[in-house]
Amino acid sequence: MTQDLSIVQFLLNASWVVQAVVALLVVVSTVSWAAIFRKVFALKRVNAKNEDFEREFWSGANLNDLYAAAAQSARQAGPMERIFASGMREYQKLRERRITDSGALLDGARRAMRASFQRELDALEVNLSFLASVGSVSPYVGLFGTVWGIMHAFTGLAALAQVTLATVAPGIAEALVATAIGLFAAIPAVVAYNRFAHDIDRVANRMETFMEEFSNILQRNVGAQSASGH
Repeated sequence: MTQDLSIVQFLLNASWVVQAVVALLVVVSTVSWAAIFRKVFALKRVNAKNEDFEREFWSGANLNDLYAAAAQSARQAGPMERIFASGMREYQKLRERRITDSGALLDGARRAMRASFQRELDALEVNLSFLASVGSVSPYVGLFGTVWGIMHAFTGLAALAQVTLATVAPGIAEALVATAIGLFAAIPAVVAYNRFAHDIDRVANRMETFMEEFSNILQRNVGAQSASGH
């Protein structure tokens, strides 16, 4: 006799525990793929906005004009532009308080930029922990379904007088489907997590470099203003 060996038929014949495990893994895989696509587009958007702002910043534009533009379009601005705006905002507030100490001015601007940098980094890392969990847990969830399915298959075989490969194979195959789906959910999540972690590190390094360069510009401005005041 010929048997239907399709995955759908295996799942229909599997125990309810295996079916529940497979359903859970399919849902998790779907959610992880949605998170992967959202993160891909988000990182592309962040890199594009950072490049646009950096190009404008190094084109010789006036800092006050850049700050005014960043303040007006704070929601549409990129992470680097928001970091710049935070530093300029704190710098100008301290100047309005007639604080002339260069160390206090620069420390205030750096602290504001560092806080903004941390907020931007936290936003970039959203869903990374979820992908890491999917990548590490899904194979074990699938393995649990497989072990349970094998136990169920052998329990059913105990009632048979004669056991052959044809009677054992379908039950084992049903159970192994859970492990296969667990790996199908885990592998893309692990690959995506490693790729996103690398890309986010590059974005973070670029923003930290900008913070240092902008701090140097502020330091030169403070020095020039102090010299002109004397």
